[in-house]
Amino acid sequence: MDISGAVVLVTGASSGIGAATARAASRAGARVVLLARREERIRQLAEELGESVALAVPCDVTDRAQVTAAAEAAIEKFGRIDVLVNNAGQGLQATVDAIDPEDFRAVLELNLLAPLTATQAVLPQMRKQGAGAIVNVGSGIIWSSLPGSGAYSASKAALAKLSAIARVELADDNIAVSMMFPSITETEFVGTVRGDVAGALKMEGSSGLVPQSPERAADTILDLIRSGAEQADLVPEEYGGTLKS
Repeated sequence: MDISGAVVLVTGASSGIGAATARAASRAGARVVLLARREERIRQLAEELGESVALAVPCDVTDRAQVTAAAEAAIEKFGRIDVLVNNAGQGLQATVDAIDPEDFRAVLELNLLAPLTATQAVLPQMRKQGAGAIVNVGSGIIWSSLPGSGAYSASKAALAKLSAIARVELADDNIAVSMMFPSITETEFVGTVRGDVAGALKMEGSSGLVPQSPERAADTILDLIRSGAEQADLVPEEYGGTLKS
């Protein structure tokens, strides 16, 4: 897909990979729709990018009605939706015996059900247009078995499987569904995990991985949009990915 002129809807757009993706898409000539709960941040970002080509929509992506309304707002402003980037997500650090079921439900709602709901919200417009691209942001952690990461890894592994099946189901509609697997990235993510924040910080610090910039992740997401490839990752080969040292 040619990103120039496309309408790109990004969830979790208030910081990190989401904000970087919105900026990268805008630089490539796209019009962007910014979804996040932190209204002030996405409004500032829309102002930075230019309000004629950026729309800030405060949205809790775990609320189906809000997601549907956000898709409608995007269509009302720009007339179409070409790309959905499901980036919003949260971690959970806890050993299996200590996982709080309520925390796990909340993470599944955000990391797995919200991307499904957002996909369902944009599909009618993409089908009407005869084309579309959906990129789901996963995590390279699913290729490791790190103590304390079970719940988070499970949510992202489930998203990867859901994406793979959606890719097959939507191929005849000319809608490409892709997965992007980032590695450790310089964002707020680890400091906002549910459960054991100190444990998550310790695990990240002892991983031996050098945190990557959110801009690098954003560029990889844009490459997926352009190519329609099934997946891409920024994970070193020794950790299960394809990134060469």
